[in-house]
Amino acid sequence: MKIVITQKLPFEIEKYLQGFTLDYNKTDRDLTMDELKVKISDADGLICMLSDRIDKSIIDAGQKLKVIANYAVGYNNIDVTYAGQKGIVVCNTPDVLTETTAELAVALLLSVSRRIVEGHKFVEEGKFVGWKPELLLGTDLYKKTVGIFGFGKIGQTIGRILKGFDVKILYHTRHKNFQAELLTGAEYTDFEKLLKESDFIIIAAPLNESTKHKFTINEFKLMKKTAILVNIGRGPIVKENDLYFALKEKIIRGAGLDVFEFEPKIYEGLFELNNVVMLPHIGSASEETRKAMAKLCCDSVIDVLINKNKPIYSVN
Repeated sequence: MKIVITQKLPFEIEKYLQGFTLDYNKTDRDLTMDELKVKISDADGLICMLSDRIDKSIIDAGQKLKVIANYAVGYNNIDVTYAGQKGIVVCNTPDVLTETTAELAVALLLSVSRRIVEGHKFVEEGKFVGWKPELLLGTDLYKKTVGIFGFGKIGQTIGRILKGFDVKILYHTRHKNFQAELLTGAEYTDFEKLLKESDFIIIAAPLNESTKHKFTINEFKLMKKTAILVNIGRGPIVKENDLYFALKEKIIRGAGLDVFEFEPKIYEGLFELNNVVMLPHIGSASEETRKAMAKLCCDSVIDVLINKNKPIYSVN
């Protein structure tokens, strides 16, 4: 049986998948749609990345395809409904990246609020000539109000980590989660209150029809002028040119971004600003987590093709 793997992974793939025929892209570039169609024409399984668009044309090209394992917790890059109609199991990699991604959210929040990147550049450029009372003043996290938009496993873990800062945690999601409230001390609120009362807002929601462009200039104008926005969810949840305007005009204080609306393309105006920290989508990028994600993808493929079982993390 043949498995196509669209990018090189930090895991002993070839050793772990012995017995399979592997079409393994070890180059540093993404496969084109046409290349992928050719590769999966006789493939039984596909391990793909969030950057791979697995639409109807790709799925139709994989005439023998039985399983698609997405190397991510999100799967908005895949036409899951159509795959299901074709009898193809789609899997993702939740849970194993929860702690790592939550840690990065807090790191981004602190980097923006305490102006860490600005400070590094200041020193690097030789501008540091001594301690000054008003040098690069930031804002405290301690005792502030943090709003979390999207309160799944990652959002809840962020809440748990932030308890150590003695913050008030507000959250907004589709449904109240009483158990999560008990564990984190978080308080459910409507979206408008989340915007108006939060000193920091962290986006940890998935991308869907209800969350796309949830944050536009209208929402930024409801936020405190001192507010900081962090997005580790999905880029299109934030309308990027509106965010640029809000940051440039000091409608909000700052932002930390690990994801972008048209990733990997980034709204050029953001590069002009000092009050935004941008990372190249590294929320789950620790050695331990990325290896665990790769193993989980392999296990999902093995479950379908060899064990004839439904994988734990199938999404359809």
